[in-house]
Amino acid sequence: MDRTVRRCVVATVAVAVSGTAWCVAYLTVGAGTEALAYTFAPVGGVFAAVAVHRLARRGDLAPVARRFWRAALLAVTVITVGYAWLALDMLTHAAQARTRTMPVPAAACVAIGFCVAIWAVARVPVAATGRAERWRMLLDRTIAFLGCTAVLWYVGLAPMLSAREPWSRQAMVLVGLAFLVTVGAATKVSYVMGGPVDRTAIRLVAAAGGVPAGIVAVLAVQYGYAGGVPAQAIVMPFAPALVAFGVAAQRRADLGPRRDQGRSGVLLPYLAVVAVDLPLLALACGAPLHWPSRVVVIAAVLVTGLVTVRQFLAFRENTLLLRNTRLQEERLQYQVSHDGLTGLANRALFRGRLTTALARTGRAAVLLVDLDDFKTVNDLLGHGVGDQLLVSVAQLLAAEVGDDGLPVRVGGDEFAVLLTAPDADPEELAGRLLAALNQPISEHRLLVQASIGIADAQPGATVDAVLRDADVAMYTAKQRGKASFVRYTEGMGEPVLAHMQLGGELRRALDDGELRVVYQPILRLADHRVIGVEALVRWHHPTRGVISPAEFIPAAERTGLIVPLGRYVLRETCHQAAAWLAEYGPDALEEAGLNVSARQLHDPDFVADVTAALTDSGLPCRRLVLEVTESAVLRGQQVSRTLYELDRMGIRLALDDFGTGESSLSLLRAFPAAIVKLDKSFVDGIEIDDGRPAAADARQAVARAVVQLAHALGLDTVAEGVESAEQAAVLRDLGYTVGQGYHLARPMTAGEFGVLLDRQRSAPGLTRGSAAAR
Repeated sequence: MDRTVRRCVVATVAVAVSGTAWCVAYLTVGAGTEALAYTFAPVGGVFAAVAVHRLARRGDLAPVARRFWRAALLAVTVITVGYAWLALDMLTHAAQARTRTMPVPAAACVAIGFCVAIWAVARVPVAATGRAERWRMLLDRTIAFLGCTAVLWYVGLAPMLSAREPWSRQAMVLVGLAFLVTVGAATKVSYVMGGPVDRTAIRLVAAAGGVPAGIVAVLAVQYGYAGGVPAQAIVMPFAPALVAFGVAAQRRADLGPRRDQGRSGVLLPYLAVVAVDLPLLALACGAPLHWPSRVVVIAAVLVTGLVTVRQFLAFRENTLLLRNTRLQEERLQYQVSHDGLTGLANRALFRGRLTTALARTGRAAVLLVDLDDFKTVNDLLGHGVGDQLLVSVAQLLAAEVGDDGLPVRVGGDEFAVLLTAPDADPEELAGRLLAALNQPISEHRLLVQASIGIADAQPGATVDAVLRDADVAMYTAKQRGKASFVRYTEGMGEPVLAHMQLGGELRRALDDGELRVVYQPILRLADHRVIGVEALVRWHHPTRGVISPAEFIPAAERTGLIVPLGRYVLRETCHQAAAWLAEYGPDALEEAGLNVSARQLHDPDFVADVTAALTDSGLPCRRLVLEVTESAVLRGQQVSRTLYELDRMGIRLALDDFGTGESSLSLLRAFPAAIVKLDKSFVDGIEIDDGRPAAADARQAVARAVVQLAHALGLDTVAEGVESAEQAAVLRDLGYTVGQGYHLARPMTAGEFGVLLDRQRSAPGLTRGSAAAR
């Protein structure tokens, strides 16, 4: 606390204590003259004014607080001048001090000071947030003001008017103004929510006017003129002390953290109602009904009316609050049970409705709808277009289902329909859904297909069992070619479960080293010399033996394990090829290739994996061939960027299974291929001679066209699936120089391939028979 303020607080208390001591001496031994009683209040007022002035001059005071304390300074100064005038008048007329009235100019100064104090309190901002809140606050404050004023009138001013020795009009006006300061501050401070003007400080300043006024009123009624000495010497000097304490409270509030004040004004109107009822109880108990009592009755009626209006407004607010709360609960309930994107019911609501249906009737049918190849839409057109497509599918689903069932978005690109009506036909609905999806939908006019699984609830079935059956049926529909529906039958889940379990075992196989890389030689058709090698992977299961790639590669694709599996094959191939080149020389092996799936090309780390494998093994980039299928090439911009980046590194790209896709010719211009591999389906039967030249030409037409087109574009060609010498001869005649297949060489281990390279090095004229012996 500021030293000056502290000294002023001590001084005001000292003045009040001195006045009390003098009064006791005067009443007991007659010390001094009665006029001295009037000097203590203005002396204390001087110290209080100094304290307020010191506070108002602070530079760090908030503007609102500075405005309040400057007004308080003016009020204290003017009141002090008024009481100093009164003291001077009494000292100069000491003989008439007991009966002399307060000079009008002095009373005017004090009255002006009280009015300034009322104005200062009125300007303190309150915590009103809106128009309705301000009206409610105004009602509360009016109720409190009338109730408190009625009580002070009944127990304070009214008795002074009817006292045996009535006081002057000036004194009663000042007492009344002091009461107004106190009541106004009490009703105002309850709504000042921790602002720049401290609430405790406002209470102390208000108490400086009201508390002395109330005690003075009691003394006037009880003791008449004889109460003037203790009123002026004891009671009045404590008013400046309270003001000084208010200054100290403001200082402490500014120096320390402010507490978040609660809404103390909530109970104020009710306390005012209780207060105004006290005089009414006195009247009911026999107090005389004269005109001051009638004023109290009128105030009580007004308070009652205002309370009625306040309660009506509170009822309206509560009704509105309850309605808003109910609407909010409904919105939250809707959000919890519905999908945010499509507006359909979500998985939680779906499971709840299915549980209820099974508990009531034990009958229900579930359609599980999964969009086919939806990931391609997101990859090629972006997730925004994908979301719009999902919304369109949801609208189509809701339109087709209608009131017959509950359409649901389960998650991602998976939807469901719950049918509980006994006459509902799930297969008919599935057919309508597939027919509707044959037409372009969404604003982008996209075609989308779906696989639908249907499951019927059996007696005693659980929710999870029904959903599992629908999922198995949907998965079976995808295995059968997609864009169809399948109804679950008993035992259908066993092969699906085995396929899913296979994915889990594949994870273990990768960790336990059960996978082996084998190598199929690629030979020159003219002299059967090794040109390159294609790496293939085999799974040596500990109990099932060797598992075909046709069985576990789809499981790897579905589970995402194709990425670590492909990374393993890549590193093994690079290290083995580098070892062969180091052992047998650069002419022993021109290239080493391996297959790459679309899932790997989508992996953002794939190029880094290839770079790391080449760096670690030391294999030159030009010796590595990555084989991709036509369908993989068409999987979006990410795949295209990856392929071109690999091409810039010097890695050779081969278009595998060429001729089986729909865009083969356009791919040769758009895709940075270096090698074209003719698919085995065009090699099968190419050697048949049935004596009909036209038929033989037809069988050889695709093979002939591919080699001619590749030569025109400067691409190498490899014929796959060469199973006989006759096929090899026909292919040589058509212009193919390189091939692979069981007739030329079977897949072999790295050691066996090393033996083949040994023989090739020792016998440059290696014949077909020795190579095919493998």
